[in-house]
Amino acid sequence: MMTVVTQVTLKTGCEPEWDAAMRERLSSARGRPGWIGGQLLIPLDAHNKRAVIGTWESRADWEAWHEDETFAETRKRMDGLQEGRSEMVWYEVIAEARA
Repeated sequence: MMTVVTQVTLKTGCEPEWDAAMRERLSSARGRPGWIGGQLLIPLDAHNKRAVIGTWESRADWEAWHEDETFAETRKRMDGLQEGRSEMVWYEVIAEARA
């Protein structure tokens, strides 16, 4: 199991539109092969930043999701709303605990 953490800084005033597109993108991931779950996070002290956490069975599953029509459409909308490039880090999940 793999988790990818993506961090992005948004242009001022673009946060609601970007968030809506990301919610749509995450919804499109449900039911995709390998999808486990995801979260959209806003730092308490930086309202123009976002972290997106996605957990997949494999990186190949995540890459295949990028061919999804909704993913491609939301990418076009979101790219112009960001300041610079997003930062992405991959993690292998070695332990997990939930309530």
